[in-house]
Amino acid sequence: MNTINDVKIIDIPKVHDERGFLAVIEKDAIPFAIKRVYYLYDVPSDSFRGGHAHKEQESVIIALSGSFEVLIDDGKTKRRIMLNKPNQGLYIPTDIWREIDNFSSGSVCLVLASTEYDEVEYIRDYDDFKNQLLG
Repeated sequence: MNTINDVKIIDIPKVHDERGFLAVIEKDAIPFAIKRVYYLYDVPSDSFRGGHAHKEQESVIIALSGSFEVLIDDGKTKRRIMLNKPNQGLYIPTDIWREIDNFSSGSVCLVLASTEYDEVEYIRDYDDFKNQLLG
């Protein structure tokens, strides 16, 4: 089983010149093959997203614009991580509960996923998540 010690910030390579910054996500920057990309936007500041863990999917979460916080939980330890730089991503392996909240106005949350969508591999009930860790 993974722990929150396996969650890490990934620096995304960037190039800068007088025209601004260009961030580049290539296969070497992400620790898995990307099978799906999705993003969240116009999330009200008092809402939260996530509230689940994955049995198979690894993820990298990036704040493309604005900021938000990610609560990670391995069933024993919880930690909050602020994401607010578009050249940094938060790598989350399997079996880690995540919740995303405190969205700033205009924030955009990009998620890179190692799997295509499959509802069966989601753990959406926190008690089920805790029980799976024990069993």
